[in-house]
Amino acid sequence: MDLDSMDCTSTIDVSDDEEIHQDCHSYASVSKHHSNNNTNPNAASGLLPTTTSVHELLECPVCTNSMYPPIHQCQNGHTLCSTCKNRVHNRCPTCRQELGDIRCLALEKVAESLELPCKYMSLGCPEIFPYYSKLNHETVCDFRPYSCPYAGSDCSVMGDIPFLVAHLRDDHKVDMHSGCTFNHRYVKSNPREVENATWMLTVFYCFGEYFCLHFEAFQLGMAPVYMAFLRFMGDETEARNYNYSLEVGGYGRKLIWEGTPRSVRDSHRKVKDSHDGLIIQRNMALFFSGGDRKELKLRVTGRIWKEQQHSGEAGGGGAFIPNLS
Repeated sequence: MDLDSMDCTSTIDVSDDEEIHQDCHSYASVSKHHSNNNTNPNAASGLLPTTTSVHELLECPVCTNSMYPPIHQCQNGHTLCSTCKNRVHNRCPTCRQELGDIRCLALEKVAESLELPCKYMSLGCPEIFPYYSKLNHETVCDFRPYSCPYAGSDCSVMGDIPFLVAHLRDDHKVDMHSGCTFNHRYVKSNPREVENATWMLTVFYCFGEYFCLHFEAFQLGMAPVYMAFLRFMGDETEARNYNYSLEVGGYGRKLIWEGTPRSVRDSHRKVKDSHDGLIIQRNMALFFSGGDRKELKLRVTGRIWKEQQHSGEAGGGGAFIPNLS
């Protein structure tokens, strides 16, 4: 991305007395499991081992992930998951014997009796599930970590919201602001260059929550467009508690967008491809910029509010959007 090709200047109308608090919490992906502190004197006689040791048996020796049916084994009893069976070219990674098509039905049956905590227990999930239900829960767990919302690179960092806020500030050098209204001026010397989309990201702290304001350029069909949209740093159910508006204009014309912020659970690309935001055609953007139309100068203003405050408290979340005309 060509960061030098676009400048963003911000004047923030702070309507809250809140300050941005940056607490860094590292994300640990290691699951915690129930354990039995009592030794099992009957283990040698063939009775079931403890939950912890059974769970260790269900760990694939190749990828270290939990194994789910079909669980394969070699003639010597060494097990591995079905995904890794294809990767080891039908050779047992432990004894190098041919694997064949032997399933470990006994271990699959034992797994049915297990109840284990969610692997995101360390992040606050209190739930315990049967072994075969745990995986489905973890794909939608409210406590699962979030992906980095930074769109300018393929960042693979994951974590909780306070951790990602600190990551955006320290590693991506994203601008941080406190307040529920914003006034941004986007300047680009050559507005015809939309290949390798130009983008900007700003984080706002408002109502005790964090919001990501995105602005970028890309090709929509054959036409270059500019787009601004807001994402909520939290789950979709929480995002529905808020609304936001964006306005851009000049020379007696203006465009206004109003909607609900999308959760950062939805990827940046998914939001952009759904066109869920303020979209400005290039010709209109150049008209708003004035002059000889050879330089982009857009001023985007907006605010964030809670739905109940919008209807009952004029100005509760911030000042109304100024008329740019």
